Amino acid sequence: MSSFTKCVLYLAAIGAASFVLGRLVPKHWFCHDKFPYYAAYPEQEEVLYNALRVRKWKDKLPDMSEVFPGLLPSKKLPGSFTSQELTLMVQETCISEWIHGLLSVVGFGCVLIWKNLGGWIVSIIFALGNLPYIIIQRHNRPKLLRLLTRLEEKKAATAASARRGAYEKSSFTELQHRPGA
Repeated sequence: MSSFTKCVLYLAAIGAASFVLGRLVPKHWFCHDKFPYYAAYPEQEEVLYNALRVRKWKDKLPDMSEVFPGLLPSKKLPGSFTSQELTLMVQETCISEWIHGLLSVVGFGCVLIWKNLGGWIVSIIFALGNLPYIIIQRHNRPKLLRLLTRLEEKKAATAASARRGAYEKSSFTELQHRPGA
């Protein structure tokens, strides 16, 4: 078996293993507001993503949620969604970023399999192939977080309004039914 074939089989194996790992790892390990998922300079990142024209090409890349629709939550937002669904999507962006970063590093195992320039070339191409997916996750996460914040603010305002209405109604009822009134 050629070294190239061994590298391809190795990359396929780590790809399958990382898919399983991404499904098994506890989601609470991934916090969007902690390193390495936190965007320390979101404005500068947004400038970078605009310069890279991420919006134009991000939907053209294959998406594992489309390949395995029953196993992965869809990356497309439905017409209506809950804050729990958005929170899950934010966590999924962190997991996906982690998995693609891990694949990029572990992919350099091809250098040990194919011990010449070919191993380096395959490893570098594999790492560069994972880079767009990391960029997409980092591009989408702040937008999902803004949407989540707006949804939670709207929910809190609705709850506060309902409490005010209930309080005003109960105060009015108490005034009407007070003894001696």
